[in-house]
Amino acid sequence: MDFGVSDELLGTFVPILVYWAYSGICTLVGSFDNYRLHSKKDENDKNLVSKTTVIKGVLLQQAVQALVATILFTVTGNDDEAKTNKKACLIVLARQFLVAMLVLDTWQYFLHRYMHHNKFLYWNIHSQHHRIVVPYAFGALYNHPLEGLLIDTASGALSYHLSGMSPRASIFFFSLATIKAIDDHCGLWLPWNLFHVFFRNNSAYHDIHHQLYGAKYNFSQPFFVMWDRVLGTYMPYAIEQRVDGGFEARPTKDYKND
Repeated sequence: MDFGVSDELLGTFVPILVYWAYSGICTLVGSFDNYRLHSKKDENDKNLVSKTTVIKGVLLQQAVQALVATILFTVTGNDDEAKTNKKACLIVLARQFLVAMLVLDTWQYFLHRYMHHNKFLYWNIHSQHHRIVVPYAFGALYNHPLEGLLIDTASGALSYHLSGMSPRASIFFFSLATIKAIDDHCGLWLPWNLFHVFFRNNSAYHDIHHQLYGAKYNFSQPFFVMWDRVLGTYMPYAIEQRVDGGFEARPTKDYKND
């Protein structure tokens, strides 16, 4: 059914709407302590940036993403008809999604890891994201604007281009990637969460990375953990129940965080 809204426009703005809708759901669920990886008190006491500042930072990044998406769809507009003809084939669509996932993960892993190991980049750029010590849902895209452009926006543009997906397919792919990024940062451990069934990269995995002892491990995001495993930056963990309710992700080995 055609509502008079182009796929390009939907591809630009639907993931933004999805971001705030899914963040809202996770925030509501997070009001129950029995699903949290950290207590509400820790979230309020340990984080080094106000939620108002986080919201402003995320809105800025989303504005940049919308601008880049508009430019990208305009530049690749001549290929729309060919891409639209492909979209009906589920095999082709699945291949496009898999390629896009791998491109997204590869780009983000290596740039993310480099920003941790380069002291200048870490303290001047990436440390802004780590002001959120106890992750929560709508903080997923809180980054320095340059990091948001280099890691999130650039990886999205590259995955779209190299996968060959259509603007219509991109609506679903980037909505999925958005939900996955939020889920990784939501600070919740939900036993019925299907992302935990299909992906080893999850909220507990990324929570380890946000702690001081895990700052040089578990760089992979948002889908797979292959690069961490291949390159020796994987930190195994176990999920334990906290005495005061909820869960906690604990490393199963001792690591020196050098």
